[in-house]
Amino acid sequence: MEIDTSAFTEEAYELLSELEDSLLVLEENPQDMELIGRVFRAMHTIKGSGAMFGFDEVAEFTHDVETVFDKAREGAIPVTKELIDLTLAARDQIRAILDEAGGGAPSDKQNAQRIILGLRALIPGNTARAPQPANEEPEPIEASSESAAGKHTYRVRFKPDANIFMSGTNPLLLIEELIELGSCKVVGITDALPPLSEINPEQCHTSWEIFLTTDQGESAIQDVFIFVEDECELNIRRIDRDEDVDDQAQIKRLGDLLVERGDIDKQTLESITDPLGDRLVKAGLVSKGKVDAALIEQQVVKEKQQTNKVQEQAASVRVPSDKLDQLVDLVGELVTVQARLNQTAHSHGDHDLQLIAEEVERLTAELRDNTMSIRMLAIGTTFNKFKRLVRDLSKELGKQIELTTAGAETELDKNVIDQLNDPLVHIIRNSIDHGVESPQQRQAVGKPAAGTVHLSAEHSGANVLIRITDDGAGLDPKKLRTKAVEKGQLPADNELTDKEAYQLIFGAGFSTAAKITNVSGRGVGMDVVRKSIDSLRGSVEVDSTLGQGTSITLKLPLTLAIIEGLLVQIHDEYFVLPLAAVEECVELTRTDVANTHGRQVINVRGHIVPYIRLRDRFEISGPAPDVEQIVISEVEGQQMGFVVDHVIGQHQTVIKSLGKGFKHPDEFSGATILGNGTVALIIDLSKIVRLAEQHEMTGTNG
Repeated sequence: MEIDTSAFTEEAYELLSELEDSLLVLEENPQDMELIGRVFRAMHTIKGSGAMFGFDEVAEFTHDVETVFDKAREGAIPVTKELIDLTLAARDQIRAILDEAGGGAPSDKQNAQRIILGLRALIPGNTARAPQPANEEPEPIEASSESAAGKHTYRVRFKPDANIFMSGTNPLLLIEELIELGSCKVVGITDALPPLSEINPEQCHTSWEIFLTTDQGESAIQDVFIFVEDECELNIRRIDRDEDVDDQAQIKRLGDLLVERGDIDKQTLESITDPLGDRLVKAGLVSKGKVDAALIEQQVVKEKQQTNKVQEQAASVRVPSDKLDQLVDLVGELVTVQARLNQTAHSHGDHDLQLIAEEVERLTAELRDNTMSIRMLAIGTTFNKFKRLVRDLSKELGKQIELTTAGAETELDKNVIDQLNDPLVHIIRNSIDHGVESPQQRQAVGKPAAGTVHLSAEHSGANVLIRITDDGAGLDPKKLRTKAVEKGQLPADNELTDKEAYQLIFGAGFSTAAKITNVSGRGVGMDVVRKSIDSLRGSVEVDSTLGQGTSITLKLPLTLAIIEGLLVQIHDEYFVLPLAAVEECVELTRTDVANTHGRQVINVRGHIVPYIRLRDRFEISGPAPDVEQIVISEVEGQQMGFVVDHVIGQHQTVIKSLGKGFKHPDEFSGATILGNGTVALIIDLSKIVRLAEQHEMTGTNG
């Protein structure tokens, strides 16, 4: 029977991502034994699972990394920069092997040998022999049954030495670490507790019995106590073995458990009559804590037996992203149908039908919100990926750069996050190469040798703001204008504000680098950023102070599927403007137009606001009303008005993609279907403004 390896590869990719994060933190804290143990366990899991699922190459390669970190756990070798470099390279090699197994490019076998030789050389007394050739019989690798056996229940008897406090160890912290491994029940045993007047507060008089249900395996439990093995009595026993909890087996009685556990002998037990627990405690033969522990063990085994009869429900379910996207599409269709139902109910004036429509609207709104929340992911997982990027680029360019983050818990639509990776990579690479100076240059101007790149995220209404800030040299607007003129991208007599000059860096082929490097300088990258953010219906804003640094802000919608919009009408055509960008609506009379002498601006409470006539832009025929409406919106940090015939009101917009057969596809981010079946186009405000500016500069119809 063919084994489905998709579960292993998915878990392995997650473990490799966590491994990279742990290694980067360990590099800053090489004495952190918890991190060393985490790296070891990740490698152990990958090795064991890999061998079990037939990924022998992964298991064999990972074995050497696991061995080195086992030595580091024992304190036999220190965690050095060389070890971190080799382990990161090993992490990349494991991923390459997995990619190859999934149909990707072949992994570099010579690179794997170099990594293994380097790791073996770190072990004292190791001759660093080369890996065995592929045609030789490989050294057998023990597959970890723990990683595949699912959840098991263990009884952990933990009796610390009375003087354990003197070594700075807190037993409760060890128990808390156990609790993190799975589901726990803890019983304190106070047999040895002396009278209050005789208690020594500097000694530990309590022991514990912990019943732990976990999928981590016995080795993970032992790792918790690895540093106090000589300062405690520790007994770990699995109590839910198949022969103990078979469907036909009888649950062990309390007395049998107490005898098996060594708490009482069988001869004494036989002299006691029921109720057993109370009689034993009253007779002083067994403490109440031990009876409670035995009862809990009995209950745990009962629960395990019930679990064998009825399959345990998982706390979470992995769902392929395409199924989730299909669900969102269906919810979108439901929202459209619900709008049609509302309109039909109101047009017929049927009270009962209106009540049904309102109930359907409520349920649809709840379903929509829940479905959208399923697709929301914390952006912190994306932020963590860039620690490695900053580390490697800093090393390549000879710079000292620290990456800091904030707002990692901010949630964003999964599809937005997926498409956000490349733009952020381009921005961070440019910040490191062009922005942050070399240590010598920074110290020469009074800055610390190490530069900082800061990533942050925060919610702003229906949007998320992502900022990438560096404390580097900043942008010189004069230099940007000069470069744009040289390349013919800007007329020599054109005057730009500093903010407008900063936007020049997003032009195709625009670069201020003095020389081309492996990192940047070819004029590609930032134009990709603009295109990517535009495709996400977002905007990019740049702010910079010469000599102090640059901040780039990406403004992105929370979701790409459903948005709140403002429905407007021009003649018999309907359009939707993103409501999050709308500030207010004002009237535009023929007198207002005449007073500006052909200039498309309006005075709004003392502020001059330019506007674009959408009727002219979209070449819509028919007479305009005497009083038109201007929808004033914020576009890329500036106020801009959009003239329409009528403002209808707020509309929940389900976004449908457009085909390539439309005349102005660049100016629309999609379309939606209204309640009466009419199609309304969703306007991309940023693109309309940009095309209008190009039209004004070139004198051509954009």
